[in-house]
This record gives sequence, C-alpha cells and structure tokens, in this order.
Amino acid sequence: MYKENSLAQNRPDPGPMLAPGPSAACLAALLGALLCLPLPAAADAADSLENEPARLHLRGFGTLGLTRSSADGADFVRDLSQPRGTSGGNWSSRVDSVLGLQANWQATDQLEAVVQGVTRYRYDQTYQPELTWAYLKYDPTPSLSLRAGRLGTNFFMLADSRLVGYSYLAVRPSVDYFTSLPFSHVDGVDGSFTFPLGPGLGKVQAFSGRMHGSLALGDQQWQMGGSSMYGGHLDYLQGPWTLRAGYAHLRFGQNLPIDPVVNGLRASGVPSAAAAADALGTQDKDSEFYSLGALYESGPLQAQLMLNRIRQQSAAFQDSRAGTLLAGYRIGQFTPYAGYSWQKSTPKSLTTGLPPGLLNAAVNSILADSRSHQHTVTLGLRWDFRTNMDLKLQYDAVRGSSDSIFPTRRDTPGWNGRTDVISIVTDFIF
Repeated sequence: MYKENSLAQNRPDPGPMLAPGPSAACLAALLGALLCLPLPAAADAADSLENEPARLHLRGFGTLGLTRSSADGADFVRDLSQPRGTSGGNWSSRVDSVLGLQANWQATDQLEAVVQGVTRYRYDQTYQPELTWAYLKYDPTPSLSLRAGRLGTNFFMLADSRLVGYSYLAVRPSVDYFTSLPFSHVDGVDGSFTFPLGPGLGKVQAFSGRMHGSLALGDQQWQMGGSSMYGGHLDYLQGPWTLRAGYAHLRFGQNLPIDPVVNGLRASGVPSAAAAADALGTQDKDSEFYSLGALYESGPLQAQLMLNRIRQQSAAFQDSRAGTLLAGYRIGQFTPYAGYSWQKSTPKSLTTGLPPGLLNAAVNSILADSRSHQHTVTLGLRWDFRTNMDLKLQYDAVRGSSDSIFPTRRDTPGWNGRTDVISIVTDFIF
C-alpha cells in the first residue's frame, strides 16, 4: 500500500526515536518543526543525486506519534517486543515513534549491499539503535534473486515493513494479527524466483536462518539466541491483486525464564509433575506459522485481507488464529479507512498430580499468559499533506474477554479486555 515510495518497495524493517516519555508539548513542537521543513527543495536535491552515476544511496523513514488507551488494568502495545505501552488515559510516544536509516550500495548491476539501522522503544526499555538489515543481494538473472546476511521476516504479508509507517495505510499494522510475530529479522539466506503464471506472475521465496536478541516477558527477558527458523511463501500478482500463501517453522533454542516453577515440579518427585515440567519447556520445541493474504489496489481504492494460524508444540503457548481486514478510499489528499481484526487462542491444560497450592497456581498462570480472545474495530483518516509525509488520526475499539491478556503488557486483575485507543502520528520518508 502506498507503494509510490522507493523505501516501501525495498521493504526495510525499522525502529524509534523519542525518549520514553516526552511531554505532549515537546512532541507538538517536533511535529511543528517537521511541518516547516523545506521538503520540496529536499526532494529536488534527492532527485538530482539519483540522476548522477553514484552507486551509494541513503534513505530514511520515521514516525512521530502519540497514543492513548482509555482502560486501566493493562498496557496497550504495538507488539510484544515492547515491555510497556499506554493505559489509564495517558498519552505515550513510545508505542509508535520510530526512526530508521538505510544505505544501498550498488556494487555492480547484479550485486547490491543493504544496511539498515533503527531506533525505537524495545524489549529492554531503551531506545538503543539496532541493526535490522545487513545483507548482500545477488541477482544472476532478472528472475532470480539471492540474499545473505540479516534479513526481514516476511512470510506474513507486509511483515518486513511493519515499522515503515508511511508504507501503511493505517497508523500501525493490526495488533491482533501481528501479536504473535514480535521478531522482525533473522540472520541467514534466502532466494526468490519470479516466473510467468497464467495471465500474471508467480514468485516463490524460501529462507533459512537463526534468531538472536531477546523478547520481553514482564520484568524478565527471554533469550532467542540459538533459535532457528526456515520457511517461505508463494505470491501471485495480476493487475491490482497480490496474493500470498506463507509458512514458517521456528525451533526455540532456549527455555522460557520460568525455572522456579519447572524446578519445583521436578523436585516434587511426582511423575505427572515432571511430565508437566517437560511440557512447559520451549527448548527444541517448534512453532509453525501458516498465513494467507490478499492485497487489492486500483485507483483510489485499496484493501487488504490476511489470515493466520499458529501451532505451538510447547504447552506454555496456546495455538491461535487471527485475521484482519482493512480498506480505504482516497479522495484528493485524504484517505478515510476502516478495518476489523480479531484473534483467538485455544486454551491448554496440564495435570501435575500435585495437591492444590502455589505450584499449581503458578502453572495455571503460565498457561493463561498466552490467552487471546478479542476483536478490534478501526476507523481512521490519512492526510497526505506533503510529498513523502502524512498525518493520521485513528480510533481503535478493542473488545475482548477479561482473560485476553496475551496481546497486552502489565495486565492486572482489573483488566476487563476492553479499551478505546486514540492515535495521532505523522510519517515521513526522505
């Protein structure tokens, strides 16, 4: 969507720039400064550079945003890579604010090097910049492309540009749909092949690599080092349509940081408790991701429909299903849009064979942590007020059950699964 920018076509994967809690006045000042930038002159300069034979190109993207969630009891977050978000009617810039830079060096007609770095609010509650893309791309023929290095995870449609706000119609990708995909890149290789298929084009891509970094789990972090991943997708492109079927297989390299519970189960000496401890393990356990997607863009109308199903081998995670539908119609500089998304998981149970007590309560708490059962209605307006800049206002009505805590952070017994979220952001590319 909004593919007129070259950055979206390159499909990078970014991160933020604002301090954890700048005041609304500070953010308003930054927004005002951006509105006053001499963008036409900058755009002319960029055009003149691209007309020269230089093979090194620098690009950037960013989002400045404020987000407010009305409910107490749980933080609304963009995805599960964020340990905190917004709740209680407080405005926060940490949810959607991002800044990214990308360098492309065209060494030869067939060989290209790409490096991308981003800063955003991350799992360790800092804004430390991270390297999200760093790969060599070799195109031996126009239909075959090979890459090696740090790559984006794009087996879900639109997944590898999730943080390039300008490339998205809405403020952010669907939280319901992307909750279970908090990791954005792998270190490995991939290859894609494009070929004629009926009246359109087919494209098949496969990848393999290893994960790194950490995910936030409350006040702790789950190390992803040693986890491996492989998969791919098949695309079909014809006219205004793009269709995708994707699959990915993830094998975790380390267990969740729940050692006190697991050790307690094993120390009990009860065989069924030891079996429960093994079932809660994630090391050498698999997750499988299945997805279908369709994009339509013709004239002022654009729409997307995506579905996914995730199967978890470990009892610590519930199997889940999710979907999202979003459509917008452009009228001059303005694009009103509306969407509906949902996610639902299937509860799991374990029998420890132990008498009621704290250990059983801890096991039940772990089983409940990955519960999701909610839907979201989205209404928004996008205003493309300048070249390569937009302003978006969005309202999300999240309606779920009180046990739907997986998509949130810092949930408490007061959480009822319902919140109203208001977001205002400006996106830019340069």
